[in-house]
Amino acid sequence: MTFGRIPENSNQNQTPYGQPYAGQQYQQTQYQQQAQYAPNNYNYAQGGAGTAAMDATAAYSYESYEKAKRVSIAKAYGEMTIGLLVTAAVAVLTEATGALYAFLSVTGVLGWIGLAIVQVALALYMGARIMKISPATARVMFYVYAALMGFTLSSIFAVYSLGNIGVCLALCAGFFFALTMLGLTTKFDMLKAGPILLVGLVVLIVSQLLVAWLFPSDGAMQLIAAIGVVLFAGMTVYDAQSTRAIFRQYQNDGPEMIQKVSIICALNLYLDFVNMFLYLLQLFGNRD
Repeated sequence: MTFGRIPENSNQNQTPYGQPYAGQQYQQTQYQQQAQYAPNNYNYAQGGAGTAAMDATAAYSYESYEKAKRVSIAKAYGEMTIGLLVTAAVAVLTEATGALYAFLSVTGVLGWIGLAIVQVALALYMGARIMKISPATARVMFYVYAALMGFTLSSIFAVYSLGNIGVCLALCAGFFFALTMLGLTTKFDMLKAGPILLVGLVVLIVSQLLVAWLFPSDGAMQLIAAIGVVLFAGMTVYDAQSTRAIFRQYQNDGPEMIQKVSIICALNLYLDFVNMFLYLLQLFGNRD
């Protein structure tokens, strides 16, 4: 039926002017309006359900990502903690057996230099080859590095008392935890300060060597130790944020890559802790 047209041979619902009855016209208009708007309402409902489903999926993906990131960061700090425990155990065992003094009595200064070279070479090799070696190999190398560090650090027992070592160790652990929380929660981007921290580290090492060689004095060494504590406090915050950024970069590369990344991040955090501890010990410890 064409709108506005009356069927032939029918006068039903016809007005005197030959136009459709108003009730019929209203019903037809209402029917067309319903037919016109019903699909839109249906599509709107479908769109709302689809949007809700997409939002739920996005929320789930975000929660999964945040959980994976927390697990990955915890893995790096867990590896760092195991490395520190290995260092402490080897240091105590070496001091108890006198292994370091026996080694140095045979090798002399060359043995001390050799230990330093091996540790530096091992750290550099891990950093350069971490993407090509297996996670198990990287983990073994990290623990070997930690053991060599403990063998070397056993010398502090001959210089500082157990009380000084324990206090500085506890102080370092507290600082490290607070700085890590600061790095992971602050909105300040510490990654931009990376080049400045690197230059500061080089200047600190050169200054320490020059002072020890040319101007050996307790005051100068304590000043360098104070600067070292501040510098490695900044490095701790930097490496905390760097660990988070590295895991974000490799989050889609599989569990094997995450294990490798956790080892190299653990090495960086480990070095921050050890260096901060040594500078705190030099700053606050009383030499026997």
